[in-house]
Amino acid sequence: MSRVLLSVGDPNGIGPEIAVKAAVALAGEPYLAPVLVADPYVVAPWVQHSGLRLREIDAPAVPDADAVDVLPVEALPDGELLPGTVSAEAGAATVAYLRAAVGAVQAGIGRAIVACPHSETAVNAAGIPFGGYPGLLADLACVPRDHVFLMLVGGGLRIVHATLHERLGDALDRLTPPLVAAAAKAAVGYLEGAGVVGPRIGVFGINPHAGEGGLFGRDDDRVTVPAVAALRERGTDAVGPIGADLMLGPDRRCEFDAFVAMYHDQGHVPVKLLAGRTASALTVGAGITFSSVGHGAAFDIAGRGVADPDAVLRAVRLVGGRQTEVPA
Repeated sequence: MSRVLLSVGDPNGIGPEIAVKAAVALAGEPYLAPVLVADPYVVAPWVQHSGLRLREIDAPAVPDADAVDVLPVEALPDGELLPGTVSAEAGAATVAYLRAAVGAVQAGIGRAIVACPHSETAVNAAGIPFGGYPGLLADLACVPRDHVFLMLVGGGLRIVHATLHERLGDALDRLTPPLVAAAAKAAVGYLEGAGVVGPRIGVFGINPHAGEGGLFGRDDDRVTVPAVAALRERGTDAVGPIGADLMLGPDRRCEFDAFVAMYHDQGHVPVKLLAGRTASALTVGAGITFSSVGHGAAFDIAGRGVADPDAVLRAVRLVGGRQTEVPA
């Protein structure tokens, strides 16, 4: 039985706790009950606390309502499970868990991946260049990085980001018509796979008012205008560029199935404002159904048993095929 794989993210953050809590909450739903991807000893205390048993698997398995399944990965050395601590060892384990999950999907053990929160500081401390899950997933799936994008989902919105974790000046310099068009196409591919027929994509302008006819610069004339034209020529129902403030207004945003943001904050702020930590972060364009949570590793509360698994549950339902509407 092909299952959703739940990578625990940074083992020293809240990932192991919320992963187990989510697995326990979904134990009675066989289609959604996930397989954790982790060092077994990292999740064992949380499983024991839940009253269920830990079952290690390495092949497709039918869920057992009395067990939490884990795909075992030996990644975190003994003595390095230190909740609340940012460390290179935990960063390396984060990558190892995701690598194992990708391999499991490619081997037919899993149909989708959900990743718990990571620490960019920890992963980079391990000597692994890392700016978020999309780039890493692209590398692991052997897909060019400029074909893989982050889509935040929540608060009634889906927003894909043409650029992500980088200096704003660098992001603006990197924007090109093909990159913006590729982000839109990745969003369309995801939406069509989710059953949305003829998705309509709104493309944000780079500058205020999409440049106001050159009054605020010619960046949109150079980038977003030709990107939208190319998309429409290829049959995509793309609209824009229009200022994000206007396009996301309550009287307009319902006209679109997804939006393309030009840089991190342009897309993150509206979703985080409306959905907070319950937002889901999909990676689209890699050929693997993948989501992560929209919040961080919360090292300040790691190991205390007070972390909320709601964002993980939303992400599992989003990729598991039992949630088709955008969470409001």
